Amino acid sequence: MDVNQIYEKWVAEAANSPIADPDVVQELAAMQGKADQIQDAFYRDLAFGTGGLRGVIGAGTNRMNVYTVAKASQGLANYVKKQFPEGQRRIAVSYDSRIKSDLFSKVAAGVFAANGIRVSIYPQLMPTPCLSFAVRQLGCAAGVMVTASHNPSKYNGYKVYGVDGCQITTKAAGEILAEIEALDLFADVQTMDFQAGLDAGLIAYIPEEVYTAFVEAVKKQSVLGTAEIKKDIAIVYSPLNGTGLRPVLRTLRESGYSNITVVKEQEQPDGNFPTCPYPNPEIKEAMALGMEYAKKHNADLLLATDPDCDRVGIAVKNQNGEYVLLSGNETGVLLLDYLCSRRLENGTMPKDPVLVKTIVTTDMGEQIADHYGVKTVNVLTGFKFIGEQIGLLEQQGKADSYLFGFEESYGYLSGSYVRDKDAVNGAFLICEMFCYYASQGISLLEKLEELYQIYGYRLNTMHSYEFDGAAGFAKMQNIMKAFRSGISGFGGKSVMKTLDYLPGLDGLPKSDVLKFLLEDNGSVVVRPSGTEPKLKTYISVSAQSKEAAQAQEEKILADLRQYFQ
Repeated sequence: MDVNQIYEKWVAEAANSPIADPDVVQELAAMQGKADQIQDAFYRDLAFGTGGLRGVIGAGTNRMNVYTVAKASQGLANYVKKQFPEGQRRIAVSYDSRIKSDLFSKVAAGVFAANGIRVSIYPQLMPTPCLSFAVRQLGCAAGVMVTASHNPSKYNGYKVYGVDGCQITTKAAGEILAEIEALDLFADVQTMDFQAGLDAGLIAYIPEEVYTAFVEAVKKQSVLGTAEIKKDIAIVYSPLNGTGLRPVLRTLRESGYSNITVVKEQEQPDGNFPTCPYPNPEIKEAMALGMEYAKKHNADLLLATDPDCDRVGIAVKNQNGEYVLLSGNETGVLLLDYLCSRRLENGTMPKDPVLVKTIVTTDMGEQIADHYGVKTVNVLTGFKFIGEQIGLLEQQGKADSYLFGFEESYGYLSGSYVRDKDAVNGAFLICEMFCYYASQGISLLEKLEELYQIYGYRLNTMHSYEFDGAAGFAKMQNIMKAFRSGISGFGGKSVMKTLDYLPGLDGLPKSDVLKFLLEDNGSVVVRPSGTEPKLKTYISVSAQSKEAAQAQEEKILADLRQYFQ
């Protein structure tokens, strides 16, 4: 069928579906005669990959709506029925604060229930790590998290987790996709009303004990040992209108951090994100209101978690009393060094300790790991690949070897109780680390400077370029082709080696990623985002000083921009 035929089928059938959404029906009617809108909404099915689904909320096959969610859920249900015996067919479901997240989660639960699969769903919105935890704790065959993580409010998504509590990786995604593609969206999807599923006992709410067990697991990640610290630091915290409020506050308060001020305007769940249109702690604008609160309350530490509470960003005061945002790489190396040094001090360093990081995360992590005798495993971008490594260690009987995993995009995890990045764990460890150094009269910025003195200054930056719609998708493909045509250098630095992960490299799955290793320990990575219509570039510069690194980064960036014109 061509685009117009698919559109007409939706117009004819969407309103009569048992899961009909009046908003979608209305939007379909408003599209009539608008060829560009119809083309963009129906030119493809919303891509289902290792991140599940993610897209703009609205009408169409290329949008997040009850129909595309139901189709994906039927595909996942068919996969679970083929892979697991009847007694093991259970799926955990959670959702964040985004627009229609609660609706999408109930539609998904209804589809699973209609297929005879038992559903365990949180009674209220919960972070992504709580979903990963529930999958393992309840012995589920799979999990679904309805979230678009840190994207703007027009987006929502559907992340799928495997039996190990880890986001599905390439093989499972391919098998689930094949199930989804075999379905007619309106004829082949089985549905059940959410309340009917509850009444029939096919859908049940996840008990409070599971949430409490998650909080206890986070608190067990402390590496203080016998060290005494003062926990009365002034903390400002923002959940950025997401899911972090309850678990972050509970974990910190139960651990003795009581002097916490919450950013009022960003306290309650709100999928419109009125004061932070791009609710990502990586973005300065998203942290702006928290910074104002920090100044007003003379806070020692600012923490902010993204809507599904798997990323955490921080700001601390410099010597002049001004607040400075730390990057994900900076916080990551600080946490890594803290964990290693405390574990050695406490005698709790595992026998064969392992750090897992992504290929776009600072190589300084590997230098620190080497210093402490910790093995580094580099994986593709996406925390699912870090989670996969924890599972592999577990299979080898070395689950205790996993020490820490982090990625430059503000994701951290220090325990194997979940298999995804966890901002509750991140916030908890950051507060502990801050207080530990503060008790010695050392600020986090001073500690970071000390690490730079030992390992050399590193500047790591990420720049993304947006390409919307069908035309943008084609342009991104052409740009990647241009990067593969042979490049001799960036910013006056020669390319010493090109690593192309598309055919598969170093035992990693095939991925559309290029890494250019430059002279003087620099690098450039280029890759399309797996979840957004963007191309991302990661620049790493090693230099004697911050100023020299910034000047070199500007030269490299100027060369890169030519490809994105």
